[in-house]
Amino acid sequence: MTRGNQRERDRERAAARGSKGKTKDDGLTPEQRRERDAKALQEKAAKKAAQAAGGDSAGGKGNNKK
Repeated sequence: MTRGNQRERDRERAAARGSKGKTKDDGLTPEQRRERDAKALQEKAAKKAAQAAGGDSAGGKGNNKK
């Protein structure tokens, strides 16, 4: 099973996307980055807790056995 030119095309696409990807240098110090990430995690946890309290099963893998 050969891939033909698929591997070559993928490499070309990856090279074209090269600089558009996520960069680690966002201008923040490690402490600022930790604070930002902690805040994002807290917001995410609060949102998930609110969904669980509200009984909203539209967004997750709930246990919907009847």
